[in-house]
Amino acid sequence: MKAQHQMKKEEIQILFDSPYVKVADLQYAPGKHYYDATRRELEDMAVLKTEETFRTMLPDAASCFVILDSPGEEPRLLLSYEYRYPTGRFLLSVPAGLIDKEDMEKPDSVLVTAVREIREETGLEVRDTDTVKIVNPLVFSTPGMTDECNALVCAVLRSADLSALSQEGAVGSEQFDGFALLTKEAAREVLRTGRDERGNFYPLYTWAALMYFVSDMWKEAV
Repeated sequence: MKAQHQMKKEEIQILFDSPYVKVADLQYAPGKHYYDATRRELEDMAVLKTEETFRTMLPDAASCFVILDSPGEEPRLLLSYEYRYPTGRFLLSVPAGLIDKEDMEKPDSVLVTAVREIREETGLEVRDTDTVKIVNPLVFSTPGMTDECNALVCAVLRSADLSALSQEGAVGSEQFDGFALLTKEAAREVLRTGRDERGNFYPLYTWAALMYFVSDMWKEAV
């Protein structure tokens, strides 16, 4: 088994730098280059972390599996249609957002982010009677091209006031085009076809939410 190469700062060159994303050249061997799109500052890039700091690193963002579980009603998975600029269209998506810098030092920074994003992107408040838990502390998006990573969070909302559903809390470049409230059978159909109810493909995080919902694993959070 080939030993891992522990990269050093001097082996990394930032080729593009902006407030939103960087492109780094990871020179893993003489004349050998690999490129990484990252949100992180150079000192915080995953490739520079030791085994210990890698295993305890904080994700960039939180992606939320929001499940509506009201008494007397069939549980539903709450998704939304969010405009995804690289695809040029609205895709079936989960509520998600970056962890704010001021929240990073908090022990519950992931859950703070999840609750805020659910409020902003759905209009629903997480209450004391609801359950919010981390499903996975950190998963990488596409580690062949980026070290971007998300925590996966399940929020089970009981007796949510659906009249409060709103996408008016969108910030920055966020654009939305309505919600999808899926029963288990509707979610299974989206999984079976690989397309949303509008006939379009969807992100991998949406697939994860669908699988978590139809498998009933969310009931472990209740």
